[in-house]
Amino acid sequence: MSDYKAFKVAVLDTVAHVQINRPEKINSMNADFWREITEIFNWADATDGIRAVVLSGAGKHFSSGMDLTVLAGIGSQLGTDPGRNALKLRRKIMGFQESFNAVERCAKPVLAAIHGYCLGGAIDLIAACDLRYSTVDAQFSIKEIDIGMAADVGTLQRMPHLIGDGMLRELAFTGRTFAGEEACSMGLVNRTYADHESLLAGVLKLAREIAAKSPVAIRGTKEMLRYMRDHRIDDGLEYIATWNASMLQSEDLRIAIAAHMSKQRAEFAN
Repeated sequence: MSDYKAFKVAVLDTVAHVQINRPEKINSMNADFWREITEIFNWADATDGIRAVVLSGAGKHFSSGMDLTVLAGIGSQLGTDPGRNALKLRRKIMGFQESFNAVERCAKPVLAAIHGYCLGGAIDLIAACDLRYSTVDAQFSIKEIDIGMAADVGTLQRMPHLIGDGMLRELAFTGRTFAGEEACSMGLVNRTYADHESLLAGVLKLAREIAAKSPVAIRGTKEMLRYMRDHRIDDGLEYIATWNASMLQSEDLRIAIAAHMSKQRAEFAN
């Protein structure tokens, strides 16, 4: 692991706690953020000792989204040729997308703990996580519409599967702010907590519970859920049959069954 400029990473047994660490800038997403988040989640994916990841924000807020200096920097690189400008912009946008794809592709469950502001690009980020939890007073907004653009890093692609098409259209067209309780009622977050302290404690506890399960079973479950977002039921059934033809031979199955029968806690290898 490295020392990061935009993040703080702590390993708590088998759980990685990844904090966006720019509280003086409302945890806005600068150039360091976009580079480092890919590195961090590739590390979490490849490290067998990490079984779950908690993603949070340091200070008073989760994240205010894209640092506008990043957008200004991109604008300063454009020239006079529309075609070449379009190619540069497309490459840059797809680079941002890849940063959050790394979060979604991580084989370990990623739990977002959200407090304060969760605006613009931060919505793109939490949409790439597996589970989302917030304080009751967290403030969410798909803010891109208010700066004259369509969200382009995953909100419009992932959120219909989380909250439904109609609700997403309302939020994306208006950019209105909504709080934790409404986010919970629409299914964006699974549960709300009274304050930041209880939020972190609750989400870390849940992450430890998940981390105690068979890592083979967790990985298979996450892969199947991801696959089914874009495939038919019969495709998914065929895929899980092929997957489990290998994975049911894992020692984890014997250990889990024995622990269940003896009412003991199962201990799985990484």
